[in-house]
Amino acid sequence: MRFSASIIALAAPLFVAAAPLKRQGAATDLLVLKFADVLEQLESTFYSQALSKFQQSDFTAAGFPNAQLAIEQFVSIQSDEATHSAVLESAIIALGGKPVTGCKFDFSTVLTDVTTMANVARVVENVGVTAYLGAAHLLSDPVLLTGAGSILTVEARHQTILNVLNSGTAIPQAFDFAFNPNEVLAIAGGFISGCNLGVPANPSLTVTNTGAVGVGTLLTFSSPAINGSTNGLFCQMLVGNSSFSIALPLSQCVVPDGINGPVALFVTSDSQPLINNPIDRAVDKLVAGPTIAFVDTQPQLLGQMARTLSGTNTTAPPVTTTISLDQASSIINSASPLPSTSSSSSSSSSASPLPSTTNL
Repeated sequence: MRFSASIIALAAPLFVAAAPLKRQGAATDLLVLKFADVLEQLESTFYSQALSKFQQSDFTAAGFPNAQLAIEQFVSIQSDEATHSAVLESAIIALGGKPVTGCKFDFSTVLTDVTTMANVARVVENVGVTAYLGAAHLLSDPVLLTGAGSILTVEARHQTILNVLNSGTAIPQAFDFAFNPNEVLAIAGGFISGCNLGVPANPSLTVTNTGAVGVGTLLTFSSPAINGSTNGLFCQMLVGNSSFSIALPLSQCVVPDGINGPVALFVTSDSQPLINNPIDRAVDKLVAGPTIAFVDTQPQLLGQMARTLSGTNTTAPPVTTTISLDQASSIINSASPLPSTSSSSSSSSSASPLPSTTNL
């Protein structure tokens, strides 16, 4: 999609109006903008390819009673992502930098059907939110921070509509979690090739369960970083409303009661819960991840109006292993340690990821 100079000029001031055009952007600021630009390119390309491949009949087969309702949302989101990329590149150039070029994006493994595409779109938008939120502290220029914030709020709106189109809770939690760039690339990096983002990716992590994930589901994983025995490895489940992750032996990674919406999943080599902010989160024991799973335990009428999942075409049978709530609670209570008091001054009973003595 092409954008006129007038459209870019309207949006670009959010990033550069308060900075003289001759001013050179700080190296870290430019790196953040370049990273964000590539993510926006990835999102825009994903939606463009999906809209080119799937017809209205494909959306109907995936459970959308009104296919055009879903299609118009995907079209709108694609336009937003392309505009974000164009404006970010304009800001990078205005600040004396050069946008990253040569990136190629391969979505062949996830554009197999509309159901899979919609699920991945939901991941894409949640990753977009985590990426902007996690990079906020890296920006030294308040003008750039405000500009990035103006994109973050729109990515959150995309996140909400994708929750609805996947029959999840529109706004499942009072807080979102944030990822640092290495964590973002653990999820998005597998789709990107041909360019250097200047940031190494964490080892990727994949949930191998098929079918719905719910309370009591025993999660299973694959990762190039996990070889052979899983003894001594731990599953870390992080949600937006908690100050710390839930840590369980990897072989007993059971979804507990009380979770609804996106869950960030990590594999670590110790049982110390991860803190819910990317600044203070310990990464020295990280083995793989994160990845994102969705636990939709509170369906809403809005999602049911937009989409009917019963009877829709699926590519794999539901083979998730689910245990009883009592069994899940027993595993959680016996295996999840309390956070160390030396790791943070936050109370483990805090209902939000905001620490009492540190700034996000």
